[in-house]
Amino acid sequence: MKQERTRAIVLRRTDYGESDRILQLITPLGKRSGMARGVRKPRSKLAGGIELLAESDVVLRPGKGELMIVSSARAVNVYRGILAEYDRLTFAYEVLKLVARASEYIDSSEWFTMTKEVLMGLDDSRTSLALTKAWFYLQYASMMGEELSVSNDASGQPLVVDARYRYDMSEKALVRYESGDVMASHIKLLRLLNEKPLHVARHVSGIEEYVVVVSAVAHQHASVD
Repeated sequence: MKQERTRAIVLRRTDYGESDRILQLITPLGKRSGMARGVRKPRSKLAGGIELLAESDVVLRPGKGELMIVSSARAVNVYRGILAEYDRLTFAYEVLKLVARASEYIDSSEWFTMTKEVLMGLDDSRTSLALTKAWFYLQYASMMGEELSVSNDASGQPLVVDARYRYDMSEKALVRYESGDVMASHIKLLRLLNEKPLHVARHVSGIEEYVVVVSAVAHQHASVD
């Protein structure tokens, strides 16, 4: 394995020995594991570049097996705005945990894009938390091979504009239901979040009243609890 220079987001940090840390990173190249030697020492030059809730420029050189050596790290974007609100901070840590776990099984550069998009959304108070959650859960489910159908219901019938639906956990799909809380506008928003990046979706007007229901559907479908 050759030396790599890449952007990275730290998903997990584990103290090792007296002053080192083992890092789980997600990068545009996929997942990486790295040893940051001496990073817990007071004068370490690496410390500021391997913080959580930040995007960093790192240089990784070959180590033992899959564990590479972090030879340099510099923070490029630090998402400090997330720290201002407990609910945003809690969700940010949930995202890091879920991506860390999922990327062990599905190694893809898309995890980096997704994680960065979520951190940017959480960092910007103008982007609603409910919208950010809905977008992440839909994208996460899709990455895990369980994309929510926004074209057909559980029976395979096309979704109808003037019908009502509810999400059925056992079917992992929308089912027609007379008093369901999912209607045409919710389905339009689900389609938007399936197809567009969060930073694009957040600029669409008139979606605020539908976000709470859509976020609940996305969370159920992702089955992350």
